[in-house]
Amino acid sequence: MGVALVLLSAAAFGVMAIFATFAYEAGVSPESLLLVRFSLAAVLLWGLVRAQGARVGRGPAPLVALLGLGAVLYAVQSTAYFEALQFTDASVLTIIYYTYPAMVAVAAALLGRERLTPARLAALVVATGGLVMVVLGGGVGSVRPLGVLLGLTCALSYTVYVLVCDRVSGALEPLPLAALVFTGAAATLAVRSALAGGPDLTFQPVGWLWLAGIAVVSTVLGMVAFFAAMARTGPSTASILSMAEPVVTAVLAAALLQQTPTVAQVIGGAVVLFAVTLLQVRRRSPASAPVPPASSSSVEAARL
Repeated sequence: MGVALVLLSAAAFGVMAIFATFAYEAGVSPESLLLVRFSLAAVLLWGLVRAQGARVGRGPAPLVALLGLGAVLYAVQSTAYFEALQFTDASVLTIIYYTYPAMVAVAAALLGRERLTPARLAALVVATGGLVMVVLGGGVGSVRPLGVLLGLTCALSYTVYVLVCDRVSGALEPLPLAALVFTGAAATLAVRSALAGGPDLTFQPVGWLWLAGIAVVSTVLGMVAFFAAMARTGPSTASILSMAEPVVTAVLAAALLQQTPTVAQVIGGAVVLFAVTLLQVRRRSPASAPVPPASSSSVEAARL
């Protein structure tokens, strides 16, 4: 049951780029997509928090910190991701984004939180090589530089979010953590929309279907399934199995969007996922640095 829940979560997150692409075709702007996604998801998550009687936390400091993280880092990384989808194929973008565990490993080593062993260093080199294959493997002009830059911005800002959130979240339960972060992001995007004259909701009616899919399926369902799976399989297994997400995105992008990666990009993507899986295994091992596995996995579950 736990494995099935992880794969359900990976599928829910993996289909998000597909929903977003269809939403753009219906005339939805990235700004409107983000505002509706975070607002609706925050409302649903707070409803689940109340229904489950989850503890929101003690003291205002961690709550304010998480709201701030959502308002700044989470809003930035999500904006970069959905903007990048306008310039890069969904499968390529997802692989670029999934370099964030490698970035976390490097940053954690520089901060003295984890040791950068020879094996982990080798995995980082392999991941970098795989990323180069993904970006350049489609030939000249197949990947637009702005899309790659936005994808790397997304991965980098999410790396900072994971490292900071892991320290400020304390013993906060997963659902309230996600609800606070999403509320902060929704607030930032609402202010941004107001300053721009209000959200543009003049898109085709079918756009609402894709927005609902992003908020309900690719956000709330994905998170709830991951948290439920983590309780059954443990954080290490859940995190590793969630690597199925880029595979789901690639398969659906090829089937529904005719975005077929080249052989070099497929090999590069497999190399990246292999290296990242090794990093995840070693990061969760007892010999790793003193980052609580359950807390770290809960933070990372609230992704994109």
